[in-house]
Amino acid sequence: MSTVSDAVVIGAGHNGLVAAILLAKAGWRVTVLERNEVAGGAVRTEEVTLPGFKHDLFAMSLNAFTGSPFFAEHRDELFAHGLALASAPKPFGSAFPDGTFVGVSTNAGETTGSIRAISPADADEWLRLDARFRAIAPHLFPLLGLPMPSLAAARTFLGGVRALGRTWPFELTRLATQSPREFVEEHFERREMQALVAAWAMHLDFAPDIPGGAMFAFLNAFVFAEHGLAIGRGGARTLIDALVSLLRAHGGELVTGAEAERVVVEGGRAVAVVAHGDRYEARRGVIANLTPGTLYTRLLADVALPSEFRSRVAHYRYGPGTMVIHLALDDRAPWRADAAKDYAYIHVGPYLDDMGLSYQQAAAGLLPSQPTVVVGQPTVVDTTRAPEGKHVLWVQVRMVPARITGDAAGEIAARDWNEAKTPYADRVIGILDRYAPGLRDRILGRCVLAPPDLERWNPNLVDGEGLGGSHHLMQNFFMRPFPGWSRYRTPVERLYMCGASTWPGAGVGAGSGYLLGKQLTR
Repeated sequence: MSTVSDAVVIGAGHNGLVAAILLAKAGWRVTVLERNEVAGGAVRTEEVTLPGFKHDLFAMSLNAFTGSPFFAEHRDELFAHGLALASAPKPFGSAFPDGTFVGVSTNAGETTGSIRAISPADADEWLRLDARFRAIAPHLFPLLGLPMPSLAAARTFLGGVRALGRTWPFELTRLATQSPREFVEEHFERREMQALVAAWAMHLDFAPDIPGGAMFAFLNAFVFAEHGLAIGRGGARTLIDALVSLLRAHGGELVTGAEAERVVVEGGRAVAVVAHGDRYEARRGVIANLTPGTLYTRLLADVALPSEFRSRVAHYRYGPGTMVIHLALDDRAPWRADAAKDYAYIHVGPYLDDMGLSYQQAAAGLLPSQPTVVVGQPTVVDTTRAPEGKHVLWVQVRMVPARITGDAAGEIAARDWNEAKTPYADRVIGILDRYAPGLRDRILGRCVLAPPDLERWNPNLVDGEGLGGSHHLMQNFFMRPFPGWSRYRTPVERLYMCGASTWPGAGVGAGSGYLLGKQLTR
């Protein structure tokens, strides 16, 4: 069978869907191919523990999406097509071994009160940083949402210089190259506050001492402080359902259960995609919402590409893996600090050195003895995700090795994740039980997804890494995914690439899909 479209999009993750919508609205005939039976990529909601308990398998936060240009332009249409959101005014906090809890709220007085309880000086510094964030945000966030490099980015940067002064380029460069530890130790005296902010860098692949992580720690902490946490009501799946509905409303087609086998290249141009033996012709272009390895190593395996480019693909770097544990509970998590029960995200690091050690252990192939854990509590603001009076927890373990060479604690002998994931999940639950005594007794159901499980669900989660590749400085900004290829082009004419492996990188922000869609339809 052969069908003809103007564009064929490989992968129905949110970036692929956003690019397809923009093309369809511009009058292109668009076909989106998805290997799974449902769209969504890393945005997926399933009942994986017990019936009635809805878990976001991978991504939970929709903040980046609700702050995106695509959302600003299509807000009303998305809500008309079923998008439903819930907002957490208490977005995050950090819990510590002695029972201390520091929480960040959209209520500035509440936040500074929580900080002032451990350090008046740190509360004052938080307010100073918050004021600086509000001053630079109008000039920084537009820059992060523009093609890189581009004249538009240069003009925005110069606008920031005019507004913020001649020191702005140096301040921005310093922030972009600082490590999280350098940033937080410069600003805060208490190690609890240092951990509170630095934990956000661990959501990417920045341990405390890795250069380049300060910007992510700073921006995430204060974005959540200003806007709270947006999640999908009933699950993040509501976003994907709305995007698919909007795509179809504009004439686009989604084909599920259609895994791409190869991109057909003729005369140096991408002209079609073969999926399950069917040929999907693409008159104007093919868009791959994939990682470099999948696109260039598998789908273009027989296509002649420059040897230097093939070498870059072979050396594209991914960060450490992650484990996700989904829990169905018969009540809220019983945190030692009662205030923690109302917060959407709880970080359990606990401190900078612990975060750094867990990262190094994972990078060395060891199961971390004290992993950094992110606990999502979506049912504190969205009761539709569980039966009445019940709750779900989303537990992300950052970081773990993709391939196990040993156990840093010397307790787990298994070297295969199929055998190691249950005892390692038990370790994680045991750690959380010390911060929330009695948590174990409230668990009604559990689903553990180790790195190989995550990649089986979604091949873009390579080795269980959910970032589309490392965001370290040598592979970010105008060097993402490769130097000279940051604007969604590939060495094959009319073949384009979007997704987390391209600028602006990871997160449910629709950045690359939006920028590529605009680029092709301008």
